[in-house]
Amino acid sequence: MPSLISGETLRILLVSHDSDMRDVVTDALSGRIGDYRLYWVAQPDLAESRAEDLLPHVVIVDDALEGVPVAAAVKQLVARAPAALMLVMVEGNAISAARDSMLAGARGFITKPLQPEDLVASLHQVLAQRIVPLKAPDIPYDTPKGRIVVFCAPKGGTGRTTLAINTSICLCQEINGPVALVDADYTAPALDVALNLQGQRSIVDLLPRIARLDPDLIDGIMVPHASGIRVLLAPPPADLSQRISLPQVQQIMVHLRRMFPWVLVDLGLPMDEMAFAFLDGADRIVMSVLPEMVGLRNTRLMLDLLNERGYPRERIWLVLNRATMPSGVPADDIEDRLRLQIKHKIPDDQPLVTNSVNRGVPLSMSHNRSALARAFRSLAQQLLTDMPQETAPGAVQSAESRKLLSRFRGRQRTVSVAT
Repeated sequence: MPSLISGETLRILLVSHDSDMRDVVTDALSGRIGDYRLYWVAQPDLAESRAEDLLPHVVIVDDALEGVPVAAAVKQLVARAPAALMLVMVEGNAISAARDSMLAGARGFITKPLQPEDLVASLHQVLAQRIVPLKAPDIPYDTPKGRIVVFCAPKGGTGRTTLAINTSICLCQEINGPVALVDADYTAPALDVALNLQGQRSIVDLLPRIARLDPDLIDGIMVPHASGIRVLLAPPPADLSQRISLPQVQQIMVHLRRMFPWVLVDLGLPMDEMAFAFLDGADRIVMSVLPEMVGLRNTRLMLDLLNERGYPRERIWLVLNRATMPSGVPADDIEDRLRLQIKHKIPDDQPLVTNSVNRGVPLSMSHNRSALARAFRSLAQQLLTDMPQETAPGAVQSAESRKLLSRFRGRQRTVSVAT
């Protein structure tokens, strides 16, 4: 089965009033197309909102729709989910319905009773019609991709958020360009407080237009910080009426990767499917750990979980926070227990960290000569060395990238004068 986006599960939405059809399609696909996920909805009007939420690659519309013409259902779904590829299932003698559906936007049709070989062949055929993978509009597809770094931890209190914030600011300073920081802790968001950001916009403002995202919309939702980074905030937990879906995460991250040379994610708990959507797209997974026994046990469990899901060991960077803490577990013992080399160490200066968070001023800005700031800067430099930015010979910088860089440089001049 062709891959639409490298490493992504094929998402198929089935629209059929016949509940038995779900089992028929499942049996037909089982063992024949590789990694896929089938979703089912009975009513066409519900299918429209479901398609916007799931961002399916393929929508299969059954002509058993309780009085709704299949062509009309296809037309509505094409309008609401233009990126999806439409297939219709019709009775063998309903060729006129198949023709009308094709005129309404379907890419192919299958006759019933459903034969597994016909369904698989039709999926191959429509997937081959996709010219390019999903991407951010108006950004040349040969533009070098940005790097995604996800910061995670097996429990709270490990300094994960402080690490993500200061590393992103140091990266911004090192490359002299914009860096995106995403708050993906939806149970206990903290970036707005730690950065003293007053913006009311968050990732939920992107969801109603998830199938029609563009760089201007995303840039308008992100909150600028005086350091030059741009932050995609998480909403207050009470404002998140439903979990952000895996397809929605993937779509947003595809756009951010195209807009920014570096995208850093502050990933919270629990480690559910949404969390793994961020981890699946990560070039590096930075796991912060404290030199204490309970944290080491939880870190070991988290590493085992990542290993079970197939994440390469070389992609995981272990960062020892508060490394110089008195009576802490020695680094050699930590590496032996976790069977993973410590990639970087952050010294202990809890009073400075607490003061920084309470003031809402990152210490890499307020105390840029401190041992902590130097350690964060060193981590940013390690990332730059390990993953140098792609450069395409003769590649033209996108208009959105130029716009963001111009805003960043203008902000830097303003900050410089004020200082």
